[in-house]
Amino acid sequence: MARNVLLLIADDLGRMLGCYGEKAVTTPHIDALAAAGTRFDMAFTSTASCSASRSVIYTGLHTHENGQYGLHHDNHHFMTFDHVETAPALFNRLGHLTGIIGKIHVGPPSVYPWAVREESATRNIGWVARRAETFFRQAKREDRPFFLTIGFVDPHRDMTRGGFGNEEELDPDVERRQYAPEKVTVPPFLPDIEEVRRELSAYYSSVHRLDQGVGRVLAALQAAGLADDTLVCFLSDNGAPFLNSKTTLYDAGVHLPLIMRVPGRLGGVVNPNLVSFADVLPTFLDWAGWQGGEGARRGRSVLPILEETALLPDWQIVFGSHTFHEITNYWPTRFLRTPRYKYHRNVAWKLDFPFSGDLYGSLSWEGMRNRSPVMIGQRSLENYIHRPAEELYDLKADPDEVHNLADDPDHMERLSDLRTRMERWQRETGDAWLFRDGVSVRAVSHHLQQGLLLPDRFDFDVTQPGGGDPKRSTSAPVGGLKD
Repeated sequence: MARNVLLLIADDLGRMLGCYGEKAVTTPHIDALAAAGTRFDMAFTSTASCSASRSVIYTGLHTHENGQYGLHHDNHHFMTFDHVETAPALFNRLGHLTGIIGKIHVGPPSVYPWAVREESATRNIGWVARRAETFFRQAKREDRPFFLTIGFVDPHRDMTRGGFGNEEELDPDVERRQYAPEKVTVPPFLPDIEEVRRELSAYYSSVHRLDQGVGRVLAALQAAGLADDTLVCFLSDNGAPFLNSKTTLYDAGVHLPLIMRVPGRLGGVVNPNLVSFADVLPTFLDWAGWQGGEGARRGRSVLPILEETALLPDWQIVFGSHTFHEITNYWPTRFLRTPRYKYHRNVAWKLDFPFSGDLYGSLSWEGMRNRSPVMIGQRSLENYIHRPAEELYDLKADPDEVHNLADDPDHMERLSDLRTRMERWQRETGDAWLFRDGVSVRAVSHHLQQGLLLPDRFDFDVTQPGGGDPKRSTSAPVGGLKD
């Protein structure tokens, strides 16, 4: 049996799907895929930014490991490191026909060497499906297994202040469904105001078009006679393109859909285990029979737990890493997530949290900022823009991550434990943003080996600049990496 992989990536979708509980938008094709496979209920991207998240999917490494610190296009110009092994490169070595259709948004091309590369910003799902049909015919003609990525543009914002591409030219048989603003569901991370409802109604139309696109590509796969040999994976790169979601590491930005349909496996499975998008590439390689070792990949295959419906001891923690969105949006932060608790380490916490250009220009933000008090969901504007060095949330009591417990005496032991686990992970992954005394531990690692002691504090203190008590200092470098 051929071991094909079909990866379907939605752009800025979040979890707004029928199979994830959204009742106000219609997504029958994605829901059917979930019913035929495994729907992961606790799947997390590493970062809520398009290029960076895709790089994690394609490399099995977090952004501070693979170098794709932020957006790839235009003046942002972030690139994956030349030495990193990516999905297309690995599947080329396996002998698969590799291809990508639609949005790419990572680079450079030499590091992502898809054999068939059809980059397009179109939302015409008819064209996308036809190009997929051509690709499937090529794979059959060459008698080769394949790895194909479909990068849908929907439901990303367009270049207007409140639009989602619903006016673009489409094939005449593509349904243009409209949703009344009064019928949409306003998620808890947004305020229920007129401007938000209008944008959500347009957003839902884009989600509905995405769903049709998924249906057409899967129909083409079936018509080509390849469905029984193909692992199908559907996910979104990050949360919905609204404040409090995209570009933040709150759950609205990073807690995402992940659906896998694997030939020969049970359907209709709802899997509660915490999985990371760093696990996607190792899963694909496991399915394809890769024998080349683990390489530098951070993630692990989910195939052994695909049909699990109980939470397993070894799948109860995920980590995330964000440094940039746009080049001007520097705000390095890391998160740790367990089934109940979420810990954020905000490295540059003294900076204002930055607005991305599309969100700052949106009509929904225009509506929020001109009301009093200014609220972003349940969060005050002050708490959205000015964040502390550490955040700790009990998601059972506070799913919207509003009530920070980092200064609560009753949670000091838990805070200390999660802080330690976060630092251990940063050291294991060679994170240059592990800071002590306001300096990167990695940047001074060669000095640490020669006796430099760093005070055991996050930030530099101008009132007490001395090295402090050696017993409360560190001389441990970040493991495994050199400048």
